[in-house]
Amino acid sequence: MGNTITLEIWSDIACPFCYIGKRKLEAALAEFPHRDKVDIHWKSFQLSPDLVTQPGLSIHEFLATHKGFSTEQAQQMNAQVTQMAAENGLTYQLDNIVVANTMKAHCFAHFAGQQGKQAEAEEALFRAYFTEGKNIDDIPTLLQIGTDIGLNIHHLEDTLRDGTLVDLVREDIYDAQQLGVRSVPCFVFNRKYAIAGAQDSSLFLQTLQKALDHPA
Repeated sequence: MGNTITLEIWSDIACPFCYIGKRKLEAALAEFPHRDKVDIHWKSFQLSPDLVTQPGLSIHEFLATHKGFSTEQAQQMNAQVTQMAAENGLTYQLDNIVVANTMKAHCFAHFAGQQGKQAEAEEALFRAYFTEGKNIDDIPTLLQIGTDIGLNIHHLEDTLRDGTLVDLVREDIYDAQQLGVRSVPCFVFNRKYAIAGAQDSSLFLQTLQKALDHPA
Protein backbone atom coordinates (compact mmCIF):
# COMPACT_ATOMS: atom_id res chain seq x y z
CA MET A 1 0.00 0.00 0.00
CA GLY A 2 1.53 3.29 -1.11
CA ASN A 3 -0.69 5.65 0.85
CA THR A 4 0.85 7.99 3.38
CA ILE A 5 -0.65 10.01 6.23
CA THR A 6 0.09 13.66 6.83
CA LEU A 7 -0.66 14.35 10.48
CA GLU A 8 -0.70 18.00 11.55
CA ILE A 9 -0.87 18.69 15.29
CA TRP A 10 -1.88 22.12 16.51
CA SER A 11 -0.73 22.62 20.09
CA ASP A 12 0.62 25.11 22.59
CA ILE A 13 3.61 24.37 24.81
CA ALA A 14 1.66 25.66 27.83
CA CYS A 15 -1.31 23.35 27.17
CA PRO A 16 -1.28 20.42 29.64
CA PHE A 17 -3.64 18.36 27.49
CA CYS A 18 -1.35 18.79 24.47
CA TYR A 19 1.47 16.92 26.21
CA ILE A 20 -0.96 14.24 27.38
CA GLY A 21 -2.39 14.00 23.86
CA LYS A 22 1.14 13.56 22.52
CA ARG A 23 1.58 10.51 24.76
CA LYS A 24 -1.78 9.05 23.73
CA LEU A 25 -0.84 9.47 20.06
CA GLU A 26 2.52 7.82 20.70
CA ALA A 27 0.77 4.88 22.35
CA ALA A 28 -1.37 4.50 19.23
CA LEU A 29 1.61 4.78 16.89
CA ALA A 30 3.40 2.06 18.84
CA GLU A 31 0.56 -0.28 17.88
CA PHE A 32 0.12 1.01 14.32
CA PRO A 33 1.81 -1.35 11.84
CA HIS A 34 2.29 1.43 9.27
CA ARG A 35 4.01 3.96 11.53
CA ASP A 36 6.61 4.60 8.82
CA LYS A 37 3.86 6.01 6.60
CA VAL A 38 2.91 8.76 9.10
CA ASP A 39 4.48 12.17 8.47
CA ILE A 40 4.00 14.34 11.59
CA HIS A 41 4.07 18.15 11.52
CA TRP A 42 3.69 20.14 14.74
CA LYS A 43 1.80 23.42 14.30
CA SER A 44 1.85 26.45 16.56
CA PHE A 45 -1.12 27.72 18.55
CA GLN A 46 -1.23 30.25 21.39
CA LEU A 47 -3.86 29.94 24.08
CA SER A 48 -2.80 33.27 25.63
CA PRO A 49 -1.04 35.28 22.90
CA ASP A 50 -1.08 38.52 24.93
CA LEU A 51 0.30 36.93 28.09
CA VAL A 52 3.22 38.75 29.67
CA THR A 53 5.70 36.30 31.21
CA GLN A 54 5.40 36.44 34.99
CA PRO A 55 7.95 34.21 36.78
CA GLY A 56 6.61 35.13 40.22
CA LEU A 57 3.01 34.16 39.46
CA SER A 58 1.80 30.66 40.30
CA ILE A 59 -0.07 28.69 37.65
CA HIS A 60 -2.96 28.35 40.10
CA GLU A 61 -3.28 32.13 40.47
CA PHE A 62 -2.96 32.62 36.73
CA LEU A 63 -5.61 30.04 35.93
CA ALA A 64 -7.96 31.45 38.58
CA THR A 65 -7.67 34.95 37.13
CA HIS A 66 -7.73 33.81 33.50
CA LYS A 67 -10.76 31.53 33.86
CA GLY A 68 -12.64 33.32 36.62
CA PHE A 69 -12.19 30.51 39.16
CA SER A 70 -11.20 30.65 42.80
CA THR A 71 -7.61 29.70 43.54
CA GLU A 72 -8.88 26.58 45.31
CA GLN A 73 -10.84 25.53 42.22
CA ALA A 74 -7.76 26.10 40.09
CA GLN A 75 -5.66 23.95 42.43
CA GLN A 76 -8.25 21.16 42.29
CA MET A 77 -8.33 21.31 38.50
CA ASN A 78 -4.55 21.23 38.31
CA ALA A 79 -4.45 18.24 40.67
CA GLN A 80 -6.80 16.38 38.32
CA VAL A 81 -4.63 17.27 35.32
CA THR A 82 -1.53 16.09 37.19
CA GLN A 83 -3.23 12.77 37.87
CA MET A 84 -4.25 12.41 34.22
CA ALA A 85 -0.66 13.13 33.19
CA ALA A 86 0.63 10.50 35.62
CA GLU A 87 -1.74 7.92 34.12
CA ASN A 88 0.01 8.57 30.80
CA GLY A 89 3.55 8.31 32.15
CA LEU A 90 4.18 12.03 32.65
CA THR A 91 5.33 13.81 35.79
CA TYR A 92 3.78 17.26 36.04
CA GLN A 93 5.27 19.64 38.61
CA LEU A 94 2.67 22.37 38.23
CA ASP A 95 3.66 24.21 41.41
CA ASN A 96 7.00 24.98 39.72
CA ILE A 97 5.63 26.22 36.39
CA VAL A 98 6.90 29.58 35.14
CA VAL A 99 3.89 31.31 33.58
CA ALA A 100 5.31 32.39 30.22
CA ASN A 101 4.38 33.62 26.77
CA THR A 102 5.04 30.78 24.33
CA MET A 103 5.97 32.74 21.18
CA LYS A 104 9.74 32.22 21.54
CA ALA A 105 9.18 28.53 22.28
CA HIS A 106 7.16 28.16 19.08
CA CYS A 107 9.89 29.96 17.14
CA PHE A 108 12.35 27.51 18.70
CA ALA A 109 10.23 24.58 17.51
CA HIS A 110 10.09 25.98 13.97
CA PHE A 111 13.86 26.45 13.95
CA ALA A 112 14.32 22.87 15.15
CA GLY A 113 11.94 21.69 12.45
CA GLN A 114 14.14 23.31 9.82
CA GLN A 115 17.02 21.25 11.25
CA GLY A 116 15.02 18.01 11.20
CA LYS A 117 14.58 17.99 14.99
CA GLN A 118 11.00 19.14 15.48
CA ALA A 119 9.91 16.04 17.38
CA GLU A 120 12.84 16.34 19.79
CA ALA A 121 12.11 20.04 20.28
CA GLU A 122 8.44 19.54 21.11
CA GLU A 123 9.23 16.87 23.68
CA ALA A 124 11.99 18.95 25.26
CA LEU A 125 9.82 22.08 25.46
CA PHE A 126 6.89 20.26 27.06
CA ARG A 127 9.21 18.62 29.58
CA ALA A 128 10.93 21.93 30.36
CA TYR A 129 7.61 23.65 31.02
CA PHE A 130 5.57 21.00 32.84
CA THR A 131 8.23 18.95 34.61
CA GLU A 132 11.38 21.00 34.99
CA GLY A 133 9.88 24.40 35.84
CA LYS A 134 11.91 26.25 33.21
CA ASN A 135 11.10 29.65 31.71
CA ILE A 136 10.44 28.89 28.04
CA ASP A 137 10.32 32.62 27.22
CA ASP A 138 13.95 32.98 28.30
CA ILE A 139 16.52 32.86 25.49
CA PRO A 140 19.41 31.38 27.56
CA THR A 141 17.02 28.63 28.71
CA LEU A 142 16.01 27.89 25.12
CA LEU A 143 19.66 27.86 24.06
CA GLN A 144 20.39 25.23 26.71
CA ILE A 145 17.48 23.14 25.46
CA GLY A 146 18.83 23.62 21.94
CA THR A 147 22.25 22.42 23.07
CA ASP A 148 20.67 19.33 24.62
CA ILE A 149 19.01 18.31 21.35
CA GLY A 150 21.94 19.19 19.11
CA LEU A 151 20.91 22.44 17.43
CA ASN A 152 23.25 25.09 16.01
CA ILE A 153 23.23 27.41 19.03
CA HIS A 154 24.72 30.51 17.39
CA HIS A 155 22.21 30.40 14.56
CA LEU A 156 19.42 29.65 17.03
CA GLU A 157 20.29 32.63 19.21
CA ASP A 158 20.36 35.00 16.23
CA THR A 159 16.99 33.66 15.08
CA LEU A 160 15.35 33.98 18.51
CA ARG A 161 16.65 37.50 19.01
CA ASP A 162 15.68 38.87 15.59
CA GLY A 163 12.23 37.25 15.57
CA THR A 164 12.48 36.03 11.99
CA LEU A 165 10.29 32.98 12.66
CA VAL A 166 7.41 34.83 14.28
CA ASP A 167 5.64 35.00 10.92
CA LEU A 168 5.73 31.19 10.63
CA VAL A 169 4.07 30.88 14.03
CA ARG A 170 1.40 33.35 12.97
CA GLU A 171 0.85 31.45 9.72
CA ASP A 172 0.15 28.29 11.73
CA ILE A 173 -2.35 30.16 13.89
CA TYR A 174 -4.04 31.66 10.83
CA ASP A 175 -4.16 28.22 9.22
CA ALA A 176 -5.86 26.88 12.35
CA GLN A 177 -8.46 29.62 12.15
CA GLN A 178 -9.16 28.80 8.50
CA LEU A 179 -9.66 25.13 9.40
CA GLY A 180 -11.94 25.96 12.31
CA VAL A 181 -9.48 24.88 15.00
CA ARG A 182 -10.50 26.78 18.13
CA SER A 183 -8.82 24.75 20.86
CA VAL A 184 -5.83 22.46 21.27
CA PRO A 185 -4.63 19.84 20.96
CA CYS A 186 -6.12 19.23 17.55
CA PHE A 187 -4.85 16.39 15.38
CA VAL A 188 -5.66 16.68 11.66
CA PHE A 189 -5.11 13.68 9.38
CA ASN A 190 -4.68 14.40 5.64
CA ARG A 191 -6.79 17.56 6.12
CA LYS A 192 -9.76 15.15 6.16
CA TYR A 193 -10.16 13.68 9.65
CA ALA A 194 -9.65 15.45 12.98
CA ILE A 195 -9.40 14.54 16.65
CA ALA A 196 -9.90 17.32 19.17
CA GLY A 197 -8.44 16.91 22.63
CA ALA A 198 -6.38 14.23 24.38
CA GLN A 199 -8.62 11.34 23.37
CA ASP A 200 -8.07 7.66 24.06
CA SER A 201 -5.27 6.04 22.09
CA SER A 202 -7.79 3.63 20.53
CA LEU A 203 -9.43 6.55 18.71
CA PHE A 204 -6.06 7.64 17.36
CA LEU A 205 -5.41 4.10 16.17
CA GLN A 206 -8.79 3.89 14.42
CA THR A 207 -8.30 7.28 12.77
CA LEU A 208 -4.80 6.43 11.61
CA GLN A 209 -6.14 3.32 9.89
CA LYS A 210 -9.02 5.26 8.36
CA ALA A 211 -6.66 7.92 7.04
CA LEU A 212 -4.45 5.25 5.53
CA ASP A 213 -7.34 3.38 3.90
CA HIS A 214 -9.16 6.51 2.67
CA PRO A 215 -6.53 9.24 2.25
CA ALA A 216 -8.40 11.52 -0.16
